[in-house]
Amino acid sequence: MILHLVRHGQSAWNLERRLQGQTPDVPLTEQGHAEAASVAELLAGRPVSAIWSSDQVRALQTADAVSRALGVPVQATPALRDQGLGRLEGLSYDDLIEEPVPDGVHISEVRWGGGESVRDVHERLTIFMAGLPDVDGEVVLVSHGDTLRILLAVLDGRDYRSVEWHEFGNGEVRTTTWPDSLPP
Repeated sequence: MILHLVRHGQSAWNLERRLQGQTPDVPLTEQGHAEAASVAELLAGRPVSAIWSSDQVRALQTADAVSRALGVPVQATPALRDQGLGRLEGLSYDDLIEEPVPDGVHISEVRWGGGESVRDVHERLTIFMAGLPDVDGEVVLVSHGDTLRILLAVLDGRDYRSVEWHEFGNGEVRTTTWPDSLPP
């Protein structure tokens, strides 16, 4: 299966340098809508038969642009949401205070702000991918930067401690393949 992993376009909170997490209603900026249109143009003409999106507004707005270009409906799911950041959501990056990792806990297992750990998101995405129906054609998954980085680890068969934190820019598309079953 060919997967097109899409990060949503620039949101208002990206522009304001605020932590978004699972805050549901943060919209795209004008630039974000332009990035979504560019994604739609890039994917136009591809044999896409399914579009799955996070159910958060910024991802849905991006997915809707792709849907209009391809004539394929969007299926919204909480499985593709951004990592929940609890009480940290809405804070400016400048307001963050460094906290130590608790003794005996791997950093990827910490639920910062009372939200989700990287491990939690990895498990959520593993379950989603295991249940993704086999479709004829290509699939578009619209989500969020951290979620997509964690998803790449899932797709590569890496565990939650092995996520690579490379930049995944707003409106960026990465195309990859997915085997018939999850790796052991």
